[in-house]
Amino acid sequence: MNVFGFEIPVGILDVVSGLLVLAGALLCLIAAIGVLRLPDAPSRLHAATKPQVFGLMLICFAIALDQRSVGGMLMGIVLVIPVLVMQFGTAPLSAHMVGRQAYRNGTIDESALVVNDLATAGEKPGETAPLGF
Repeated sequence: MNVFGFEIPVGILDVVSGLLVLAGALLCLIAAIGVLRLPDAPSRLHAATKPQVFGLMLICFAIALDQRSVGGMLMGIVLVIPVLVMQFGTAPLSAHMVGRQAYRNGTIDESALVVNDLATAGEKPGETAPLGF
């Protein structure tokens, strides 16, 4: 493949894309293990969002890199950008909602929280929120 006058062997692209897929899969596996093994809800939410999203990003870039031409790579990047935008948009939102519900259910250790904005808002762990939020 010819990129800006430099010839990149196809074998190198295959190795790089394979390494990106391997690293992304490893991050997704670490995220799954973290969700199963970590002790409390905030730790599990951190494991469910951060490495999983980064692992998906590496896999998407590997898919784009696996195309055999510069135009194909650009088209691959254009096609995976909506996937990444949706993942970056929904993972933090869902983690926020799960964390807030865990707080309302009283399953979070309040003494382990560094900042507790819900306590300053008058909400206590194990207490349901009013209908008006």
